[in-house]
Amino acid sequence: MTEVAERRSRNTGDLGRTTIADGVVAKIAYLAAGDVAGVHALGSGLSRSVGAVRKRVPGGGTTTHGVKVEVGEKQAAVDLDIVVEYGEVIPEVGKAVRENVISSVERMTGLEVVEVNIAVSDVQLPEEEEAETERVR
Repeated sequence: MTEVAERRSRNTGDLGRTTIADGVVAKIAYLAAGDVAGVHALGSGLSRSVGAVRKRVPGGGTTTHGVKVEVGEKQAAVDLDIVVEYGEVIPEVGKAVRENVISSVERMTGLEVVEVNIAVSDVQLPEEEEAETERVR
């Protein structure tokens, strides 16, 4: 008589922990917010200037200026500072940013996003865009 061994499915979640650093959540939120139409940039003028300098320095890495996060074991909260393009309806841009950030963070991390606070610090005017382009040349 042969004995058939029963295979038990293992719950691999019980074999260790996965932790997610605040910086990971900040990068996800930064990229998700930047993907929304009507968002010109993240961060205040000063933080954008510092971020531009950091990008030029070798090893400066990806900046997440304009994003602050608090990450717990199961939840996260996000604060964003954004610049909206002139002519956009700010509450609609804010709603779209909030939805995209929540969706991206929750899908990629499994954390529950309990709040996304958005501060609109500036509006990008068309003539400012042209002046910025000229300065770069």
